[in-house]
Amino acid sequence: MVEARRHVLPPTRLVPNSPYPLLHYPGFLSRECARSPNLAATKCFDLFAANGWQIQWVFRYGSTQRSHYHSQAHECMVVLTGRARIRFGVADTVEDLEENTHGSGKEDGGIVIDAKAGDVFVLPAGLAHKTYSTSPQASFQLLTSGNGHSIDSQDIKGELAKVELSGFTMMGAYPASVTHWDFATGGEHVGKFEDVWAVPKPDRDPVLGDAEEGIATCW
Repeated sequence: MVEARRHVLPPTRLVPNSPYPLLHYPGFLSRECARSPNLAATKCFDLFAANGWQIQWVFRYGSTQRSHYHSQAHECMVVLTGRARIRFGVADTVEDLEENTHGSGKEDGGIVIDAKAGDVFVLPAGLAHKTYSTSPQASFQLLTSGNGHSIDSQDIKGELAKVELSGFTMMGAYPASVTHWDFATGGEHVGKFEDVWAVPKPDRDPVLGDAEEGIATCW
């Protein structure tokens, strides 16, 4: 049985978050990732496509990044290699990355989850997130072709089977109807959070389909 952890994160002064919970399926693909991260990626390609989701990128993450959210797109993130911490639910409040990652330069609240290869996260539109303390350490890089909003290949599954994975890597997917998404860092939608919350619910969970543990019943 799939372990499905749910976290409801209320709006803050700067980010809408969502009435829908963050879904975390710890270790959902751990066996596949242990055998071959690329195998896990190609398995997800088939699974996501069957459930109406499309993979758009594989990134290798650096030591930290700016907290952000997507105002018009739900997102699925799959950890393929490595470990990291992911902070959900709050915005950074200063520009300095060290201070907003390890100091006081962030909003109060939120949660931090230790992520590892095989974990799957399904994020509702508006949910702030920030990846940091990655291991093995490496530089931030888009590993797939394209610009991060699509994979520029006639054979996406074939590219996923061959992409060179190192450091902490995650793969991102969105409902197939989503061809572009924004990178909001906080404050952009103050006074209109309801617009973000109104993004239509996907028909199916990217990995669980119609199973009751996923989107079908908890969103």
